[in-house]
Amino acid sequence: MSAQPEAERFGWLKDRFGLSWQIVPRRLPELLSSADPKVMETFLQMGRVDIATLERAAG
Repeated sequence: MSAQPEAERFGWLKDRFGLSWQIVPRRLPELLSSADPKVMETFLQMGRVDIATLERAAG
């Protein structure tokens, strides 16, 4: 959990020292490189990365 919840969009976290980190699930690059535009559309509507939802969008 981020020290600043408003900084959590797309896996970005901000720790208590003010450093920003991005959490990138291993499967995310593969899913986002899908030829199906539905996957990217689904991703862009997310506030937090949900791999299961992206997998369903990829079919």
